[in-house]
Amino acid sequence: MAIKHALVRQLQGITFVGKTDSSHWIAMDGPADFGGSDAGIRPKELLLLALGGCTGSDIAAVLKKKRVVLDGFEMHITAEQRDEHPEVFTRIHIDFVFRGRGLRAEDVERAIELSETKYCSVSAMLRPAVAITHAYRLEEGLPETVAPSASARG
Repeated sequence: MAIKHALVRQLQGITFVGKTDSSHWIAMDGPADFGGSDAGIRPKELLLLALGGCTGSDIAAVLKKKRVVLDGFEMHITAEQRDEHPEVFTRIHIDFVFRGRGLRAEDVERAIELSETKYCSVSAMLRPAVAITHAYRLEEGLPETVAPSASARG
C-alpha cells in the first residue's frame, strides 16, 4: 500500500499553502468577509478540479490507446451544495466536450465508462457521498479562435 503525504502551512488568517509528494505548491484561501485575503482557490473547489483532472487524464489515455485523435477536450463541472453547514456537495455533474474529426460516440462512451467504473480514484472516493452524473457532446473540428482586432495588431 502506497503512503501519500501533504504539508499544509498557514500563511496568515485563513490563507494556506500546501504541497504534496509531487512538490508543487498551491495557495488556498477564502473571501475577505470570512477572514481571508482572496489569494487562492477555495479548498472545496479543489475537489472539483481533482475530479476533472483525474477523469480527464483517464479518458485522454483511453482514447489515445484507441488511437482517437482529439483536437480539443474540456469538462464543465457543476456542483450543488447544501445551504446548511457542513456545506457539502450533494450532486456533481460533468459535461464533457470532445472536439475532433470523425469522433465515434462508442469510443467516447467507453472511455467515460472506464474512468467512472475502474480508473478514476477521485470519483471512487466521492461517489459514496455525492451523486455524480455526466453528459457529453462531440464537436467536429478545431475549437473556434478569436482573431485579434485590427487595433490590437498595431
